[in-house]
Amino acid sequence: MKEINFSRCYIIAEIGGNFTTYEEAVKLIDAAKYSGVDCVKLQTYRAETIVAKSAMFDMENTKQISQFEYFKKYELSEKMHRDIFKYAESKGLDWFSTPSHRTDVDMLASLGSQAYKIGGDDAVNIPLLKYVAKLGKPVFLSTGMCTLEEVKESVQAIIEEGNRQIVIFHTVSGYPTHPQDVNLNVLRTLMGKFPDFVIGFSDHTQSPLASIAAAAMGAKVIERHFTLDKNADGPDHMLSSTPDEMKYLVESIRSMEVMMGSGEKRPFGPEIKNRVNNRKSILAIKDIEKDEKLSLENIDVKRPGSGIEPKYFSQVQGKIAKRKIKSDEILKWEDFQ
Repeated sequence: MKEINFSRCYIIAEIGGNFTTYEEAVKLIDAAKYSGVDCVKLQTYRAETIVAKSAMFDMENTKQISQFEYFKKYELSEKMHRDIFKYAESKGLDWFSTPSHRTDVDMLASLGSQAYKIGGDDAVNIPLLKYVAKLGKPVFLSTGMCTLEEVKESVQAIIEEGNRQIVIFHTVSGYPTHPQDVNLNVLRTLMGKFPDFVIGFSDHTQSPLASIAAAAMGAKVIERHFTLDKNADGPDHMLSSTPDEMKYLVESIRSMEVMMGSGEKRPFGPEIKNRVNNRKSILAIKDIEKDEKLSLENIDVKRPGSGIEPKYFSQVQGKIAKRKIKSDEILKWEDFQ
């Protein structure tokens, strides 16, 4: 896995929880490659270390189900992780995962992970944050369910371990997240409070729009769940992007990055030619004889803009023509005195 590049918006396809077999994972990775993302991400957990057997989900996308049974169904073996990561690399995609326990971190480290995602459930799990931070790799910190003060505490915990490679995600842990709950202006809050760190958006909405808007607002990392079929069995498919949706998202962000430009206000592209053709300048509106005075009766402002600029119109009035000037002829400074 190569070092992560944040020189442009870094786009992650979260495939964890949307497959159970290696063959399904391969299809997702192939589709992610088609979509143009930079990275595929997994979720690394074992049911026995992530949740008590009595814990229940009660969310819009799950209804009431056993958390233990859910995690048991989707947990991945070390061999599965290795094979999936190797295949992602063969497709030129970055990879990493979200560990939920110290043993998950150890396994991912043994596989050569170059980054670690911290989910919203562990955003305030300071012992786990410190354990991951000590590895000296980038930490992608979800802030789902957090207050700003909790985000500050978590970032500080990572910094205290000598690690400042932090990506702070604005996340809403609603599955799915509805438009009225997205609160994209939190991105500006995070950028203001944490100017030294990369700010991203982890998207649980049901369309690419929020991710595109977040990128336009300056988010440097976008993460979206990814599926081949929104109607497939499993709670995350409904809030995931299909390959064509993700391709649209990626292409929209890449186009937006080009559109953002340098920030320097000057004529660009066709404006350079249009500046001459479509602006206006001072010209004669009737024949002007030599020694005739220039006035509102014989000069005006029209296109093109290849002559004297309109801002000098008052200065030109009252001047004396040094030669005969034909009607519709564009004036030059040497034409009068």
